[in-house]
Amino acid sequence: MAAPSSIPLKFTVRRCEPELVAPAKPTPYEQKLLSDIDDQASLQFQVPVINFYQYEPSMEGKDPAEVIREAIAQTLVCYYPFAGRLREGATGKLIVDCIGEGVIFIKADADVTLEQFGEPLRPPFPCSDELLYNVPGSEGMLNCPLLLIQVTRLKCGGFIFALRLNHVMSDGIGLAQFLFAIGEKARGVATHSISPVWERHLLDARHPAGITFTHREYDEVEGPVTTPITILSFDNPIQRSFSFGFAEVSILRSLLPPHLHRCTTFELITACLWRCRTLAINLDPDEEVRMICAVNARSKFNPSFPSGYYGNVFVIPAAITTVKSLREKPLGYAVELIKQAKASVTEEYVKSVAALMVAQGKRIHFPNVIGTYIISDLTRVGIEDTDFGWGKAVFGGPMIAVGVISFLMPTKNKKGEVGRVASICLPAPAMERFAKELENMLKQQPSEGK
Repeated sequence: MAAPSSIPLKFTVRRCEPELVAPAKPTPYEQKLLSDIDDQASLQFQVPVINFYQYEPSMEGKDPAEVIREAIAQTLVCYYPFAGRLREGATGKLIVDCIGEGVIFIKADADVTLEQFGEPLRPPFPCSDELLYNVPGSEGMLNCPLLLIQVTRLKCGGFIFALRLNHVMSDGIGLAQFLFAIGEKARGVATHSISPVWERHLLDARHPAGITFTHREYDEVEGPVTTPITILSFDNPIQRSFSFGFAEVSILRSLLPPHLHRCTTFELITACLWRCRTLAINLDPDEEVRMICAVNARSKFNPSFPSGYYGNVFVIPAAITTVKSLREKPLGYAVELIKQAKASVTEEYVKSVAALMVAQGKRIHFPNVIGTYIISDLTRVGIEDTDFGWGKAVFGGPMIAVGVISFLMPTKNKKGEVGRVASICLPAPAMERFAKELENMLKQQPSEGK
């Protein structure tokens, strides 16, 4: 790959007119309710995702944009709610009006090669607003397309698949399932290997609704408030990503006491990011800060959650402490807090969250303030595994950090070594401090007993 350049990559993208791609066959005209987890206010935002694909000689002569466009139409026959529009019921409950109107699709070309994006591929990506064009009037929650997809063909024969998802429809696992289904149709598979399951009532609150846990992740917290779809209320926010390969993870693990050496890589990296970010944003030492982890709850249900369900099945328990404690105590302290928060998630916990949503009239938000930090682990979701016939993506995941939300994504270097990359959004001075804190942490001496 080409050596990194200090000059930002710029290129021209030529787009065709956006079009609506409807299901290839007639689909049911009906209304479907979202679950009480799906339509919480905290999920009412758009998530941009991007996959990069290399040139594949065996696909010579085939147009990826046309192949994918046709595959989308075929897949929407089974996943027809995605072709509908959101409406709001009398009680504020979100309803999918399945009218088969379709999703937005854009075909484009860019005068750039995949190699010019650098190696390894990681966000933020240059000209991202050109690679996923925001069609005017398309980004609303109600009465707007639920998906916007753009396929941009590159000079080298590779292409970029970019998508914007209305989060209330699916979580990362649900999106990966939908993309896998598109990939199957693109490769000529006659029948989807995973049948889609709606069944959103499974995550509705019980009647009467019972809040059986204290959900501090939804505490009302004073502070400069932002929203999920905006960047932090700091001046001049910027995007950066930081890689964690085998060496970095090994160093961080060496900082832990022996009883924590078997913690997950997610817990380890999350604790590191939380500490570095907290120190970078210069809060008062006694101020309370929280790390909110998006925890997939599918495995918590008995009987097990149905395979093929593509709605939101995650909750966001909070680890809470003070700036002073996070700064002065060792890394293992943050790891313990995160482990405890994750361990609190049970089937009953999920049902309690649904009950809280109903009790608060759906308008309850997580405390989206500067002292709150959210990390969503996408390393095992499989968005990058989507294969339209050109092989798996060389990178796949969200295009940017979204406000106070960072994403942990899988990545590979040119040697094929697997690692993780974390997207971060902070104002420039705080980003410099964050990078310095991370650098210092990776220079620390191992914990006693390692």
